[in-house]
Amino acid sequence: MRRPVKKRNIAKPDIKYSNVLISKLINKIMKSGKKAIATKIVYGALDIIEQKTQKPPLEVFDKALENTGPNMELRSRRIGGANYQVPVEVRPERRVALAMRWIIESAQSQKGKPMEEKLAEELINAFNNTGNAIKKKMDVHRMAEANKAFAHFAW
Repeated sequence: MRRPVKKRNIAKPDIKYSNVLISKLINKIMKSGKKAIATKIVYGALDIIEQKTQKPPLEVFDKALENTGPNMELRSRRIGGANYQVPVEVRPERRVALAMRWIIESAQSQKGKPMEEKLAEELINAFNNTGNAIKKKMDVHRMAEANKAFAHFAW
């Protein structure tokens, strides 16, 4: 039997935009407890987005998360001595978490620019349905589609 889900900590909204998702992004970017630096990076990226796109940065950010979040993913399931990759739907909280993780990873993998610029660029790319984070989502969807034959093993 599965263990019960623990009471989750709910993140507080950030200072500038009063948005919970922005505060989650700040917390995911933070390294070694240096929240001030992470905050500066995120707010700088949102300012760059506003300059480049002439749109509200929160609108671009929300659309980027929506575009990057996967609908299906693969879960490994052991049945009769064999492991099958079973496609399952992604819960909304996990969908947002994966989208943020992929955007941050693809921004960090770029070289030669400040993190603010890389993050802003990746968010704009995700807003326009291009970039590495969108490519990662498409790869996950392609794998789920390829393993559709094992969908009847889903629990």
